[in-house]
Amino acid sequence: MASKVSCSFFGLIFQLGIIFIFSSSIAHGDDISTHSPNASNSSSCNNPFRSVKVNLWVDGAEEESLIGLTASFGSLLPTKADKGIRLPAEFSKPLNCCSSFSSKLSGSIVLALRGDCDFTTKAGVAQAGGAAGLLVINDEEDFLEMGCPKKDMNLNITIPVVMISKSGGEALNKSMSDRHNVEILLYSPIRPIIDFSVVFLWLMAVGTLVSSSLWSEFTASEQNEEHFNDLSPKESSNAAKDEMEKEIISINVKSAIIFVISASAFLVLLYLFMSTWFVWVLIVLFCIGAVEGMHSCIVSLILSKCKNCGKKTVNLPLLGKVSILSLVVLIFCLAFAIWWAVNRKASYSWIGQDILGICLMITVLQLAQLPNIKVATVLLCCAFLYDIFWVFLSPLIFHDSVMITVARGDKAGGESLPMLLRVPRTFDPWGGYDMIGFGDILFPGLLVSFAHRFDKAKRKTAWSGYFLWLATGYGFGLFFTYLGLYLMNGHGQPALLYLVPCTLGLCVILGLVRGELKDLWSYDVDSTSTGSTQPHLPSGEA
Repeated sequence: MASKVSCSFFGLIFQLGIIFIFSSSIAHGDDISTHSPNASNSSSCNNPFRSVKVNLWVDGAEEESLIGLTASFGSLLPTKADKGIRLPAEFSKPLNCCSSFSSKLSGSIVLALRGDCDFTTKAGVAQAGGAAGLLVINDEEDFLEMGCPKKDMNLNITIPVVMISKSGGEALNKSMSDRHNVEILLYSPIRPIIDFSVVFLWLMAVGTLVSSSLWSEFTASEQNEEHFNDLSPKESSNAAKDEMEKEIISINVKSAIIFVISASAFLVLLYLFMSTWFVWVLIVLFCIGAVEGMHSCIVSLILSKCKNCGKKTVNLPLLGKVSILSLVVLIFCLAFAIWWAVNRKASYSWIGQDILGICLMITVLQLAQLPNIKVATVLLCCAFLYDIFWVFLSPLIFHDSVMITVARGDKAGGESLPMLLRVPRTFDPWGGYDMIGFGDILFPGLLVSFAHRFDKAKRKTAWSGYFLWLATGYGFGLFFTYLGLYLMNGHGQPALLYLVPCTLGLCVILGLVRGELKDLWSYDVDSTSTGSTQPHLPSGEA
C-alpha cells in the first residue's frame, strides 16, 4: 500500500503540548482610556488617560505617525485630525524642562526628556515659555501614566501634555538633529464601539470549533468504505479502523493537570527570557505543526471525494513508495508555510496565519480526545484558573500581565507569537488586530467534540443531545468575552473566564436536568463500542 508523506507522529504530540501553552485570549484594545487616580481630588487633574496619534511632517513630507499617551492634567485633544493644529517641534532648553527656558518657544510643541522633576513642573515651565504643547520622551518603550503629585493638586495647565516612547523620541531627535523642519499635529481619535473584525473573528472561532467536531463526518466517504469492502470486507476495514485508533490521544486527569502546570512554567520562561530568536523557534514549531495539519486536512478532503486520487505512487530515495497526491500536497503546504513565515510582518500575513492555524487546530482536535466529563472538568477548571491568574493576577507578582506581555511580544521587539487567530480592525482609526489564542478554541473544542461523539454513540437528536447546545454556549461565551473587552476599555481578557461556564457549566446543568450526568461523568467509549453490538432496548436511560 502507498505510504503517505507526513511529519512524524512524535512531532504532532510535541506540537500539541506547545499549542496548549497559549490558552489565554489575546483579544485586547491598543488604545488606553482610563481615569486618573486623582480624579476625585481635583478638577484640574481628572483627565482620562487616552492614546494619542502624533502625526509628523519632516520638511513638509508626512512621515509615519507615533503613538502617545495623554496626562491626567492639561487641555484635552481633539478627536479628529482636521480639528488639530500643525505646529513646529523644538527641544526644550534645558532638555529636562525643569527650569525656565533660555529662549522663548512661542507657538511650538516642546519636546522634553523624562526625569529630574515632576511632570506638572515640566508642563508649567513649557507653558510659561509660550509652548503650545509638551511631548515628554520616556526612557522606556512603554508609556507611564502622568498623574499629579499631592502637592500640585490645583493646577492651571492649559496646554496638552503627551508622553511618547523612547524609540519615538529617538526618531524625532534624528530628524531634528539633521536640521530638518519637523512639524507635529496631536489628536486622540475615539475607537468605535464595535469593529467588523470582531464579528469575523467570532465566526472564524465558532466555525473552527464546529468544523473540528464534525470533521470526521465531512471527510467520511461512502466511496472509501466501498473500496475497503471490495478489497476485504472485514480485514481491510478493521485495519483502517485500528490505524485511526492508534493516532488518538486520550487525555486523562493526570495529563490534564500536567498540561496546565507545564504551560505555566513555559509561560514564565517566555516572559523572563523572551527574545527574537526564541520567537523564531516558536515560529518554526508552529510551521511544522501547521504543515502537518494543513496536509492532513487537504488530503482527507480530497480522498473523501475521490477514492482513486491516492492510488498513484512514486518511488523516492529513503521514503520508498509514496502517494503522488500526498507528496504534491506536502510540497504545497511547505511552500505556503514558508511564504507566511517570510511575509509574516506584511499587512496581509494574517490570512496565511489564520489558514495555517485553523488547519492545525482541526488536526489537533482529531488527535486529542476527552473520554468523559470527569477529565473535561479537571482540564477546563485548571485552564480556567490558569487563564485568570496569568492575565489578571500575575501583575501582582511580575508587575505586568504575563500572558498579554508574552502574546504581544513586548520583550521580543514587538514580534508576536503565531499561536493565535487575528483579524485587522478595518474601521478602527487606531488599526491593530483583534486576536484570540488557540487554547480558547482548543480547550472548549475538546469538550464540544466529546459532546458530538457522545450524541452519536447514544443516537441523540440535535435537540436532545449536547453538541448543538454546547456549540451555541461557546458562541455566547465568545460574545461575552468581547463584551468584557469593550467594558474594560480594551484590556486583554482571559476568554476561558467566559467560555468555561458557557460550555462546561451548560453541559453539567443539562446533564443534571436530563438525569444523564452520571453517564457523562464516567462515560467509557470502549464499553459503549462493545455494547453497541447488542440490541438497542427501549428504556428510560439515555
